[in-house]
Amino acid sequence: MTEESLICNFCGKSRKDVTKMIVGASKTSICNECVKLCVEILDEDIVKARKEKLYSGDKNILNPVLIKEHLDQYVIGQDAAKTVLSVAVANHYKRIVQPPIDFDLDKSNVMVLGATGAGKTLLARTIAKYLDVPFAIADATTLTESGYVGDDVENVVQKLYANAGGDLEKTQKGIIFIDEIDKICRKGENTSLTRDVSGEGVQQGLLKIVEGTECRVPPMGGRKHPDQQTITIDTSDILFIVGGAFTELEKQIRSKQSGGMGFGTKLKEQDDKNYLSEVQPEDLIKYGLIPEFVGRFSMLTNVDPLNETQLIRILTEPKNAILKQTKYLFGLDNIDIEFTKEAKQSIARKAKELGTNARGLKNVVDTVVLPYQFDAEEMRNRGVTKIQITNEVVDKGADPVLVFKKANGISKKQN
Repeated sequence: MTEESLICNFCGKSRKDVTKMIVGASKTSICNECVKLCVEILDEDIVKARKEKLYSGDKNILNPVLIKEHLDQYVIGQDAAKTVLSVAVANHYKRIVQPPIDFDLDKSNVMVLGATGAGKTLLARTIAKYLDVPFAIADATTLTESGYVGDDVENVVQKLYANAGGDLEKTQKGIIFIDEIDKICRKGENTSLTRDVSGEGVQQGLLKIVEGTECRVPPMGGRKHPDQQTITIDTSDILFIVGGAFTELEKQIRSKQSGGMGFGTKLKEQDDKNYLSEVQPEDLIKYGLIPEFVGRFSMLTNVDPLNETQLIRILTEPKNAILKQTKYLFGLDNIDIEFTKEAKQSIARKAKELGTNARGLKNVVDTVVLPYQFDAEEMRNRGVTKIQITNEVVDKGADPVLVFKKANGISKKQN
């Protein structure tokens, strides 16, 4: 039986209609599309079993060690933040599925400090996906007090309800991540004639929701009005994780510890120490967060800026690594793409210069491969089977190495 005559025993497609055909015993064949479908079915079963374990109080699914091991598959570094979040999430859902009889357990909401692109949002999203609970992201900079221009604070709960598919029970056991929390600090200590509706006003509005209250939100989103239909959502069992860069706070702590105050003082050279790891609640209060709000977040942690070695690992190691995604997209056009070791180093260096950590990697990679994604179909028609990205392509915009279809058993390369 020739390769061209192979037929998938599951879907009936021939070899020429699919990318890959796997042949087993007795010439039984399965195509790559059916393999992918089988993997998706098995993944759905795993998620379903995990969810059943979660709500049945299975201790294994809420083992912080296992949660951290899952995070390790998607997030490089940040061990301190992973440990804190794993414990906080485990305790939160143990509190829900196995509540004590004669007393109440308080929520352990989490505040994560650290630079943009270092993994704050990814950590929260990955945990929610692992537990198969609804997850919503909100930006604190868009929030204002109710009645003012901007999003009402209740909108963050409405987003969770929408992401839960309108399931009220799931919504009330979900996770909400609020980013840019450092942007809603009080504008100053002095009393002003104008209200601080996007600073302290938002903190006051979030206070009750984070602590646990029944809030009424419009099911379809938007602003509330008297005649509008609303639903009541209890936020007592919703886990809140907030994050912020707190750049100025880190500078303040660095200056204080370096002794760089006053005229003629010799400042220490810039170091790589993450001073946010030493932040205490009183520092956050001095920075402009109100004491009541800080008190609702019993667990403080931080993410570290990423170095070039970690950025290179992020390119290839996580399950959803950027280069894996790029390789998949080119694969849809039957073209393989390869990045040399030196190219990966150049990408990491350029991303580090951008100062946006892992987000910079995506920007650099997309910029490099954009011309070849645009011409992918034309290159395939010309017989290109592989594109090799070198450091010259990344640094100087040189042409990549192109590998063409074999002719007489010999692969042809072209720069």
